[in-house]
Amino acid sequence: MRFRKLKIQIQEMLIRDDFPAALEEICNLPSIQVVNPLFSFFHAGNELLKWRAVTAMGGVVSMMAARKPESARVVMRRLIWNLNDESGGIGWGSPEAMGEIMAQNKEMAREYHRLLLSYIIPHGNYIEHAILQRGVLWGIGRLAHAEPALIQSSIDYLIPFLSSPDPVHRGLASWTASLYNYEPTNRLLIHNRQDHSLIVIYHNSQLEEVTVSFMASQNNSG
Repeated sequence: MRFRKLKIQIQEMLIRDDFPAALEEICNLPSIQVVNPLFSFFHAGNELLKWRAVTAMGGVVSMMAARKPESARVVMRRLIWNLNDESGGIGWGSPEAMGEIMAQNKEMAREYHRLLLSYIIPHGNYIEHAILQRGVLWGIGRLAHAEPALIQSSIDYLIPFLSSPDPVHRGLASWTASLYNYEPTNRLLIHNRQDHSLIVIYHNSQLEEVTVSFMASQNNSG
């Protein structure tokens, strides 16, 4: 199928009201052909289209990992390259897609979780771009909610983001930190539970307006 025709077809699927059914259809298309159109939507001006492309990339690459692991690794390496300074781009959507893929596939998670975490570690591959950091924090949060044990040893690195001047940073870092009963982050979560700044997040295939307080009040037993 020609790229342009396939891209139009996938775009129509991604914005359908019955997105779960559309997602199943996308995952049933030839994976190798689907990946490039999905990458192109990471730069879409339509936020919902971009985020649903992230979800679809997770499903497609997870299936690739089960059938042809090396093909899935090629996609992961492309996402990683997009976040490399030498790529010449910014890497919009790449950390989110990495988190989504790993949330859907345990083997990919075990293989690549440290790399995703390295983007918030000062002595690692720390990303300084404040907006791109939002994508990294979402990807880490998505993975943490699927595989909390893989993130637990690195939650100290969320501390600067829990008190960031950017409310999206505070909300997304709280979303992850609230999974763990850890005193240094618990103290900051107490403060963030009183933070009524509004942010927009992607959850359950939709864009939702929530408060930082809401994000900081999830799942914590401390």
